[in-house]
This record gives sequence, C-alpha cells and structure tokens, in this order.
Amino acid sequence: MNINKAIRELHEEKKRLDRVIASLEEMQLNAAQQIAAVPEKKRGRKSMNHEARQEVSERMKRYWDARRKQGQTLEPSKA
Repeated sequence: MNINKAIRELHEEKKRLDRVIASLEEMQLNAAQQIAAVPEKKRGRKSMNHEARQEVSERMKRYWDARRKQGQTLEPSKA
C-alpha cells in the first residue's frame, strides 16, 4: 500500500469530519438561540385598570353591607 495515498485519504477524511462537526455545532448553537428567544410566561396577578378596581370595590361594599345586616338580624335572636 502506498503510504502517501493513505495519508492523503486520511487528510480528506479529517476535512470531511471537520465539516460535519462544524455543521453539527452550528445546529446546536441555533437550537440554543431559538430556545433562549422564546419568552417565558409571566406568572402572578394580572393588574386591573381603574374601572375594574371600582367595580370590585362597589361589589365588596355591597357584600359587606349585606353581611352586616345579616349579622344584625342574628344578634338579637341570640340574646
């Protein structure tokens, strides 16, 4: 076997492997960038605008007024 031919074939194989490795590393880098580009979902409470806060405030005032009235009607019957 010709040693020069074997060396030349090995160098060609090395170049081919280097190209394959480079393309795989590029694919890995692109995948990592795509994963990092996806925004994470926020958790927690959603903020309310002024009108929504007003509605909740009025609804809770009615609720507590009804509870107080209910409590007043129950107190005399307890005594």
